[in-house]
Amino acid sequence: MKTITSLFSEERNQLQTDIDNTTNIEEIVKLVHNRLDNLERIYIEKLNLAQVRLASFFLDTLRQSIATLAAANYSQIAPIEQKQFTNPSTNLFSSRLILKLLKGLIYIGILGSLFSLTKTSPGAWMAILLTSILLGVEVMLQLELKSQQNSMSSELLELPKPLLRVDSKIFLEHLGDALNTIDLAVARVEEWNKHEGDLAIEQLPELLNFLQRLMGASKLDKPQMAYELAKLLPQILMSQGINAQIYRPNDPHSDRNYFDFEPSIDPDTKDHVTLTPALLKGDRLIRRGRVIEPAYSSARE
Repeated sequence: MKTITSLFSEERNQLQTDIDNTTNIEEIVKLVHNRLDNLERIYIEKLNLAQVRLASFFLDTLRQSIATLAAANYSQIAPIEQKQFTNPSTNLFSSRLILKLLKGLIYIGILGSLFSLTKTSPGAWMAILLTSILLGVEVMLQLELKSQQNSMSSELLELPKPLLRVDSKIFLEHLGDALNTIDLAVARVEEWNKHEGDLAIEQLPELLNFLQRLMGASKLDKPQMAYELAKLLPQILMSQGINAQIYRPNDPHSDRNYFDFEPSIDPDTKDHVTLTPALLKGDRLIRRGRVIEPAYSSARE
């Protein structure tokens, strides 16, 4: 019988590729759930009822744990943080504007003074020319600085969007560990069932007491006493969780698969006679029963 870990190893590479090609977290959850469903269908085919229940419980818990991945989401900057970020730049812009106005007034004052000197000193025109060139350079520098600030602001506004991804290697390693835990739990149930089936008769005091009393009735040659003791058998079996089932043809709860049937040698027999009842523990068949059925019933089948 293959373990669920070995079944998972056969599909691990393909599952890792599918996860790497998927960026949506919800799609990844659905993808993993579908793979677990397929693994469960194959895995439980060879298990008994107790093992199936245990494996299904663990797998349901694992699915719920994986579904929590869908809670991951992108976070956004709060408006208060944006306001705190823009306030300092606004104050700085106001200070720069005042400085520019002061510079402009100074340049106007210098040019006015130089123009007044041109009437008495022809060399003042050279000073006016140099001052104009200096003013033009200052204007160009301010325009270039403003352009750089605008480009930096646009870059800050266009921040790269965060990309939420699942590390497929780490995720599948943890998933493999969880499936290995399921294999260990199922194997322990199987070992416990084997140990339970190997219990020695001295560990069943009710059965020993019944056998003692039955042997006493046999030694005393008291068939009525033995008959009364036989009525206690269903109670003893029930104490061990075992149910004795008689075959009833018209009872929907009486499963025909629990019994072996033999045709009656008497052609006039019309009833089914249960020679030995079927023994069941929960939903698990322990011992098949034996039934004599009418000859016409076997011929019809």
